[in-house]
Formats: sequence, structure tokens, C-alpha cells
Amino acid sequence: MSEEKTYGLMASFETPGDVMHAAEKVRDEGFKQWDVITPFPVHGMDQAMGVQRSRVPMFTLIGGAIGFFGGNLMIWFMNAYDYPIIVGGKPMFSPMYAFPVSYELTILLAAFGTIIGMFLLNRLPMHYHPAMKHDAVARASDDGFFIIIESSDPKFEEKTTTAFLKDIGGANVTKLED
Repeated sequence: MSEEKTYGLMASFETPGDVMHAAEKVRDEGFKQWDVITPFPVHGMDQAMGVQRSRVPMFTLIGGAIGFFGGNLMIWFMNAYDYPIIVGGKPMFSPMYAFPVSYELTILLAAFGTIIGMFLLNRLPMHYHPAMKHDAVARASDDGFFIIIESSDPKFEEKTTTAFLKDIGGANVTKLED
């Protein structure tokens, strides 16, 4: 019989205000590997958790730049190098002629960069989370508020973390099995 590994501890809270104040205390305590589950977005929760700004816009910028310069390079290669045709004395390459292609490739690759960045940074697709085993987490889609502190956190120690979650107002502190 295999022994299951502890994923972390989960505590429930009654109101959005309770879970926000608890999140501030968890952040101030120095935990790094933890999350809050709520049935709806709670204004100010990102600041309460100490969440930094998303890095997805960097993927968007990189994708857009590759699209823009790739479109210009493609038009230059085709018109000035691969198959040069002199038409009415016009230059072999002009950014004005390359603009429609570069514009469309910028938008296309920026969108792809955004989607790929979001998937990578959110570790998607994640078809399973240990919290799904717990019956009470179904309340998170209606009226439940939860904080999960993962056992991979450097400050995690089961007994002291359990006591800490109870001290900050957490009810039904439960151990989650991976």
C-alpha cells in the first residue's frame, strides 16, 4: 500500500474580508507557495497576496516584435533578393509596401505569444489539483473561501502551519494529500 504525500494544508474562511486579511497575514509571515480559492474575484486580493505583475505582456511583446521584423524580413527577401523585379523604377524594398504583411504578422504572433505565455506561466493544462479531492472545495464555486499553503514552501511545517492557519481565523484546517 502506497503512502500518499502531503500536498499542503487548506483552511476555510467565511467572508471575502476574512480571507483577504488572512492572506495578508500569510504573506507577512513569509510563505511563498500558497494560494487563495474564491468563488469570485476579490478586489485587492493580488495586493493582499503580494502577487507581482504578470509577465505575459513580455511574451506578447516578443511575439509582436518577431511578427513585425519577420514580416519586413520576408518581404525584403522576396522582393530584393530572391526574386527581384524592377517595376516602374520603384525600390526593391520599402517599408510602406511591407506594412500590411508586417502589421498582420505582428497581431498574429502577438496573440500566439500571449496564449503561449499564459499557458506556460499558469502551468496549464492542469487537469488535476489535490484540493479537488476535498468535498468542501466545491463550495468555492458558490460561497466558500479557502487558503492553501503547499508543503513545498520552505516555511511549511505541518504542526506550526496548522496552528498558524487557526490563529488567523481559518476553520476546518485540513491536510491535502497529493
